Amino acid sequence: MKIKLQTVIDAIEQASDAYTMLYDTKTNETVYLPDAWVTGETDEALAALVENEPKRFLHFPTKYDIHEYSIMDSFVDYLPPGRMKNELGAAIRGRGAFRRFKQTIRFHGIEQLWYDYQADAYRELAERWCRDNDVEYE
Repeated sequence: MKIKLQTVIDAIEQASDAYTMLYDTKTNETVYLPDAWVTGETDEALAALVENEPKRFLHFPTKYDIHEYSIMDSFVDYLPPGRMKNELGAAIRGRGAFRRFKQTIRFHGIEQLWYDYQADAYRELAERWCRDNDVEYE
């Protein structure tokens, strides 16, 4: 079985509490199983299929597997010592860390550096997911 790495990266970028994202190895498609508690939606047919043919579906990483905060923290460590690094380090501590982080990278004009770093982290996660699931990627 072979998957496009971008398919896995897209699943990582879209991870949320609202849906369980799965890779259907039979159709080579990403499928979304809604969480009824969050969305109020159900997909009984897909839920039954996943239950009856569990080996057919691979679970993509959830937002808890991705650890966005850890990626931000490692980005701060990646930066050279100085004011920018200190301010970003302070920004990610406590409540509102994600909002302050975005404001601080905008203030320092390093948004593209962050997005490139995040893309590399997602790619590494996607490659690890493929290895862990014995899936070849292209």
